[in-house]
Amino acid sequence: MEVSQGLKDSAQRVQNVLRELGYTNEVVELPDSTRTAQEAANAIECEIAQIAKSILFRQQKSNRPLLVVASGVNRVNEKLISTYIQDELGKADADFVRERTGFVIGGVAPVGHTEEIETIVDEDLFRYGTIWAAAGHPKAVFRLTADELVKMTGGRVLPIK
Repeated sequence: MEVSQGLKDSAQRVQNVLRELGYTNEVVELPDSTRTAQEAANAIECEIAQIAKSILFRQQKSNRPLLVVASGVNRVNEKLISTYIQDELGKADADFVRERTGFVIGGVAPVGHTEEIETIVDEDLFRYGTIWAAAGHPKAVFRLTADELVKMTGGRVLPIK
């Protein structure tokens, strides 16, 4: 895994938030895109299931964002998630994602958003000792554990598929 020196501003923001929260996890930028779970797994050389993909939804009634951090192999069951949050899920377009998180699609980190975001963490991420999450840019990632993910985000661990 080849890593570049000097982080882009959005990735540095994630690194700063991790430090402020008391974590030692290191954000790394890779030469290849990590925009999709498959691209990230290829770049990192890990299983797709170890990629903690951040998917932002728009809650239809409240218009609030909901972040689901899912294992890279899982598809989010939107009807199931809707029952958890008592609201319908809608798609979050690129403008909504950037406005509410401060990140572009493909680089949404689980932390460091422009506002507090309710988060659901896929229970399947606990199958792995190490997982990888986006770090604010489509080529930036950081390694963590599922336990750290829950602590960092205050997320609820639930089945998502």
